[in-house]
Amino acid sequence: MKAKLSPLSRLFLLLSAAGLVVVLFVPLWRIDLAAPQYPEGLKLLIHTNDLKGNVDIINGLNHYIGMKTLHKNDFIEFTVLPYIIIGFSILFVLVALFNRRSLLNLAFTLFVIFGIVAMVDFWRWEYDYGHNLDPNAAIIVPGMAYQPPLIGFKQLLNFGAYSIPDIGGMLFIAVGLLLLIAVFLEWKKHKKQKLKLKPGVAAMFLGMMFFLGSCSSKPEPIKPGNDACSYCKMTISDVRFGAEAITQKGKVYKFDDIHCMLAFIKSDEIKRVGVGKIYLTDFTQPHNLTEAGSSFFLQGAEIKGPMNGEIISFSNKDSLRKSVLQFGGTEISWSHILQ
Repeated sequence: MKAKLSPLSRLFLLLSAAGLVVVLFVPLWRIDLAAPQYPEGLKLLIHTNDLKGNVDIINGLNHYIGMKTLHKNDFIEFTVLPYIIIGFSILFVLVALFNRRSLLNLAFTLFVIFGIVAMVDFWRWEYDYGHNLDPNAAIIVPGMAYQPPLIGFKQLLNFGAYSIPDIGGMLFIAVGLLLLIAVFLEWKKHKKQKLKLKPGVAAMFLGMMFFLGSCSSKPEPIKPGNDACSYCKMTISDVRFGAEAITQKGKVYKFDDIHCMLAFIKSDEIKRVGVGKIYLTDFTQPHNLTEAGSSFFLQGAEIKGPMNGEIISFSNKDSLRKSVLQFGGTEISWSHILQ
């Protein structure tokens, strides 16, 4: 007897189909660029069939360093991707109508494979985009490549590049989670009948659970001009003094200097949820976040943080020693700061 799906799993399939339709009309991915000469930032919005945002400005900047200009007609993905998404949407509806657990497992497997292939293709495009440079460009930095990050933050000359899913990307993740839950529910329902998941599906299920769990306690890049200090509520303008506290449940709190972070972790609010990890920015490399226990600290009257804090941190001792020549001060330990 063929295993049928529960009403809840069929509902998840229909919701997944609807979610993919919405993906066609919203940005799928975004790359934000932050630099002193662009205080409001630049953004590249990647849709399923187009490129939007500050495309012309980004193309103008890239021309000087030899990168290719971006035109939607140069990407075959913009031609085929909408049809693939529509195809998956129809597939999910058909699985719900035919009401077979084996078809659900197949649809989930195909969707995961598609997600992996899409991310590999995106990385391949970013690699070519950042490495295949014009040798006759106006500005050439020997050995320099400009590949944007696949996801997260990367410093490219004086630009900080943030690559993150947009509404469409989040919907893709939500669809994957709905299918994952449906697969799990059907496996659990038929467990008593000794019907096991196929090895490939089980491996992907465990892999996705591991991936989701591993993302819960990582620090987030501090975005100057956008993020606000969780203690004093002022907009963070100087990343060099920044700090982050991550709770045991993975919630991230950002601060404009160590003074605010210390006051916050001693407050009643944070005591209720418990601090898991604390990260601090490297004063000489502001976009690097290092765990507090592995950092080095300098305290001095010549150091003036956003909230008049007199402490700066470093990821290595060499950077601290160089800053002593500029600011003077005394090296202190993390345990001393916490006292």
